[in-house]
Amino acid sequence: MSDPIGAAASRFTQGLSSTIGQGLGDSGARQVPLLGGSEGSSFGDSLKRALNEVGAQQDKAADTLGAFIRGDNVEIHQVMAATEEAQISLQMLIEVRNKFTEAYRTLANMQG
Repeated sequence: MSDPIGAAASRFTQGLSSTIGQGLGDSGARQVPLLGGSEGSSFGDSLKRALNEVGAQQDKAADTLGAFIRGDNVEIHQVMAATEEAQISLQMLIEVRNKFTEAYRTLANMQG
């Protein structure tokens, strides 16, 4: 199965890199590993991993709910916990996106 979220994140980070580098010559940007990441992992890789983890949690919540509806041996508290975990991880990802966008806009305003 293909990885549409990872592909979208890759296109986003590539587009962002090209946008930042246009007309500025050497931007001096370096790939810095994030805390807790593997050796040589870039921000784009971390973003892809986070997006895929959120997607996996959403899928797990949907599967748990489906199993409950079908009458499988799933307790309601398991469904609620999986749904809450997926919701919290999505909210966290949205806040990271908002902070990243705010930082990008701040940098763009400093350039102009």
